[in-house]
Amino acid sequence: MILSAASLIAIASAAAPVSASPPSAPPPYIAPLSVIAAEALLAQDEDGAASGSDPVPEPEPEPEAPPAPDKPPRIAGMDVFAGGKLVLTNGVTTVDGASGGGLARWATIGGRQMSGGIGLSAHGTAIELKDYGWRSYGVLLGIGDRIELSYARADFDTRDVGALLGIGQGYTFNLDTFGAKLRVAGDLVYGDTWLPQIAVGIEHKRSRDGALVRALGAADSAGTDYTLSATKLFLARSLLVNATLRYTEANELGLLGFGSASGESYKLQFEGSLGYQLSRRAVIGAEYRSKPDNLGLGDDDWMDVFAAFAVTDHLTLTAAYVDLGSIATIPDQRGGYLSAQVAF
Repeated sequence: MILSAASLIAIASAAAPVSASPPSAPPPYIAPLSVIAAEALLAQDEDGAASGSDPVPEPEPEPEAPPAPDKPPRIAGMDVFAGGKLVLTNGVTTVDGASGGGLARWATIGGRQMSGGIGLSAHGTAIELKDYGWRSYGVLLGIGDRIELSYARADFDTRDVGALLGIGQGYTFNLDTFGAKLRVAGDLVYGDTWLPQIAVGIEHKRSRDGALVRALGAADSAGTDYTLSATKLFLARSLLVNATLRYTEANELGLLGFGSASGESYKLQFEGSLGYQLSRRAVIGAEYRSKPDNLGLGDDDWMDVFAAFAVTDHLTLTAAYVDLGSIATIPDQRGGYLSAQVAF
């Protein structure tokens, strides 16, 4: 059979293999999500502002804890100047430098410290009488609500009376008093109503005018008083009651020496106080204090009517009208009393 050229070409074309289509492009690479997130954050840090996109907010810092309150310093495991007593329950300062009223010693422990604390107070006192002037100042340390240690310096100005007595115009007597007190039972405010706070104490006194007081008839220029005090604050009635027994030979508290050359010596004396609380910060009251007359100068007992006001928890002012009777043969010694006490 004879094939034409066209047929041969058609057969050859059908037998030839079909050429493959050109290969397609490989699929795109997809990075892990963690890489994508990191690149996105980096791009935001570099040009987020330029592109107008909002920056990713940073996590807010943890709120700071409030500062711890300041703690009082401590000595031998005791808080110093921590305070805490009810206002006025530490008393004011007596003319002898101990805690109490203006004239009478109380069983209170000075300073504002509680049990397990240490407190401190300082005072200044002025008394203006008809013919004399009194100035005193001192410091007091309270240890717990148990022990009190005190020191006071008193200056007694004789003014014109000094010339009349032949000791010199304006002669001033000086007296140092070192005191200690120990609370032995009871509590001023709390505990059984029938049991007051009870304290025992001593006051050692030294006249700085030894030669003169001996010339006036005193046996000695130094002496020691012994005291027993009972004090109670009846909160329900706003009433404070105090009684103190003092065993002493002091002449005018010791300003004129102690005892007498004639043999007069120690005698038991009484001090009493009544106070009424007008408010938590204000109290009014009256006091009485008996004294020996070892020198035969006609010295009288002392009395006052007082008002005390706690200006702050630490500052107390006391004002009083005092009647000190006859002092060194000069009668009618009445006048005003003013004292300021700072306590911690």
